[in-house]
Amino acid sequence: MGSACLILFALSCLIVGSAARPFYPPPSEVAEGERRPLQTSRPYNIAHRGSNGELPEETAAAYMRAIKEGADFIETDILSSKDGVLICFHDVTLDNTTDVAQHKEFANRNRTYVVQGNNTTGFFTVDFTLKELKSLRVRQRYPFRDQQYNGKFQIITFEEYITIALDATRVVGIYPEIKYPVFINERVKWQNGKKFEDVFVETLKKYGYKGSYLSDEWKKQPAFIQSFAPTSLVYASNLTDLPKIFLIDDITVPTEDTNQSYWEITSDGYFDFIKNYVVGIGPGKDTVVPVVNNYLQPRTDLIARAHAHDLEVHPYTYRNENRYLHLNFNQDPYEEYEFWIHKMGVDGLFTDFTGSLHNYQEWTSPLSSKDSNETSLLHKIAVMVSSYERV
Repeated sequence: MGSACLILFALSCLIVGSAARPFYPPPSEVAEGERRPLQTSRPYNIAHRGSNGELPEETAAAYMRAIKEGADFIETDILSSKDGVLICFHDVTLDNTTDVAQHKEFANRNRTYVVQGNNTTGFFTVDFTLKELKSLRVRQRYPFRDQQYNGKFQIITFEEYITIALDATRVVGIYPEIKYPVFINERVKWQNGKKFEDVFVETLKKYGYKGSYLSDEWKKQPAFIQSFAPTSLVYASNLTDLPKIFLIDDITVPTEDTNQSYWEITSDGYFDFIKNYVVGIGPGKDTVVPVVNNYLQPRTDLIARAHAHDLEVHPYTYRNENRYLHLNFNQDPYEEYEFWIHKMGVDGLFTDFTGSLHNYQEWTSPLSSKDSNETSLLHKIAVMVSSYERV
């Protein structure tokens, strides 16, 4: 009896000692109706277009792979078909990431439109119905990435993307972008005078997405709305209290709807204005820390100033390939994560390689090795206790 009490005492001490970090059971052991919650105690792992370093971007497979690899949020770009169905697709044209050029039946769909002030030629999503878009197959954007999955996956709709997140065995957030809203509103017309932004938010509401940042409602179904267009974010703020992220392009690129410069939209005065509508910014990482000849230059004060205005900072895009890893990081993505998380203090990272960021955060957690030992010890204690229960 004395040995059994000692074992139970050790077990209780271990559980108390582990209280700083919740001990979550595997998904298969979670009670029906319960899912492991979103972690909010460290920077978010945002799967940029899914795990697109491994699979063609914005496909169901890329999103499911990202969830399996530990993504906190799956990110997507929302455009529209000709018949007004919202789809997950990055480019306003289909040329770079689908096999549209191989479809002779669509040869006469090639067009030239003005997009963000530039003449752009190609096969535009807005000239194809959803049924026609579904007949296409997606391919890997970058030739130096795995090409074996080209032609295997369809374009998916906004609603299909949402379903992937909701079907996960744990809470996985969504991070959709209102993409090219000026162009989409010019080319696609919805009934009753609705705009792209109206249909976008209606879709989120249809699936139960609501609540201000970190509220109980939000934590149940987390979502960030993102856009490079400040007027779209302001408009959406009148439709939903979901948190919004203002994306910031390269220093040479003005905003698509207000034609403001990078310097204007990153000024303290503008941060005072935009924080009434957004909870954070999403800048390109090379605008935060400039790069010359593949070496980092002195960092800007953008993150510090954003934080001073109570804005989160979610930079983009982190990629594992050597061509994207600045020489300061010795071509090691984990060194890059270390720099941005612990030295720059970002609040989230858009990555093409969800698994590597997840591994980094698990390996560098102060409790990661301890957790592993504690899990093993818990198992041993359970086995020892069970032997006394049988006596």
